[in-house]
Amino acid sequence: MDLQLTVDDRAGDRTARLYEQMRDAMLDGRLRAGDRLPPTRELAATLGVARGTVATVYDRLTAEGFVIGRVGSGTFVRPDVLPDRSRRAPGGEVRPRPIWASLPDPVPEPPSAELDLSVGGPDASLFPLAAWRRLVSQTLRPSLLGAAPYDGQGDAVLRREIARYLSTSRSVRAGGEDVVVTNGAQQGLDIVARAVLAPGDIAVVEDPGYTAAVRLFASHAATVVGVEVDDEGLIVDRLPSRARLIYLTPSHQFPTGAVLSLARRQALLDWARRRDVIVVEDDYDSEFRWQDRPLAPLQSLDSCGRVVYVGSFSKILMPSLRVGYVIAPRSLQSVLRQAKQLTDWQGDAVTQGALARFLAEGMLPAHLRRVSKVYAARRAALLAGLDALAAAGLRVQPNAAGLHVCCWFDDRTVDDVEFAVRAAAVGVAVDPISTRFITAPARPGLAMGFRRLPAERVPEAVRRLITVLAGYR
Repeated sequence: MDLQLTVDDRAGDRTARLYEQMRDAMLDGRLRAGDRLPPTRELAATLGVARGTVATVYDRLTAEGFVIGRVGSGTFVRPDVLPDRSRRAPGGEVRPRPIWASLPDPVPEPPSAELDLSVGGPDASLFPLAAWRRLVSQTLRPSLLGAAPYDGQGDAVLRREIARYLSTSRSVRAGGEDVVVTNGAQQGLDIVARAVLAPGDIAVVEDPGYTAAVRLFASHAATVVGVEVDDEGLIVDRLPSRARLIYLTPSHQFPTGAVLSLARRQALLDWARRRDVIVVEDDYDSEFRWQDRPLAPLQSLDSCGRVVYVGSFSKILMPSLRVGYVIAPRSLQSVLRQAKQLTDWQGDAVTQGALARFLAEGMLPAHLRRVSKVYAARRAALLAGLDALAAAGLRVQPNAAGLHVCCWFDDRTVDDVEFAVRAAAVGVAVDPISTRFITAPARPGLAMGFRRLPAERVPEAVRRLITVLAGYR
């Protein structure tokens, strides 16, 4: 039994205190059904108490039906003793600061379903796992088993490879010294918020938008303001004059799929320069483009040091690969390294080393070329099926990139959350869009991903959605 028990020298009944600890361990699930308790002599010696004290505790637990003694074998937790899941940590008078304040509740995860059209990361089954095992094995060497040096930037080789990849694939201007490796894009946003936002500062987000970023900025006591988006992305003319930070997804707006036009990109950068505002560009999946040429990222157009560029490999390789990056103007780099070091000292050296090799061997572009063919077929099948839904009042918003499409209900009285619940009941997972609105009046719609559903199964998912829509109407 690997369980820590204590009997201190305070005045009182040691037998009662030991009994309570062992009973609680069974009710909490730390001692499980079938576990063998230590012999009375052994436990008494470990705790420094009389053997009779332990024997009395065992007798009481036996009488109350918690344990059973077996001659010649010992004392065991009874098979019918199950943990009490309702037991909770002790209460108290500490009142925490609300994290979400008056902002929308966190968007719930879509229920698991037979036909998954939910929005999320890439299809993990397409990841080259055998190659990744080889790279991890090559990276895991004795020198990594000790304490890694404190470094707020991440593996130096990985930083150089990230800069090289982004410069060739996305036209990002950066060297390895400009990259801070993070545990996913969410940590990247967190350290930017630590470096830039003071309590009460205005953080602007797209509306509708990425609500995880909304909640993160709110957790730093910022005032979060949503600014409407249209077919050209964020409406720059509606930015609040006192903004300190603007967060947006210009290459593939989440969730609508709109692309920020070149005119608005230039207007936004000019606006930020004149007002000394930081622009956070989250480029989460621009590798997956299906038509049109991509526009230059804001970071490459920025000549005044206003743009912080954030990305993540979990959105293009596999969801569990929590490696992201932040590329910031030089004036912010030192404080971002400090913020990163403050939150987790350094990242996972093995994962970062393996990913550096993955990039250096040219495996990422090859992987993206292969999976893009799969995703393109799935996307085509979904769009073909959604033509039938358009006649029933659910219309697709055109987009040219990413792993999901956005659809809007013609009837604005539709409850898209209820629709998603009904869809899940017939085995189809979709994401309601109304939950992504911040301050603007919510509009009902659905975000549908094609990341994990094989193309041949898409028609069946669409047929079920048509049935749900007909019944709903």
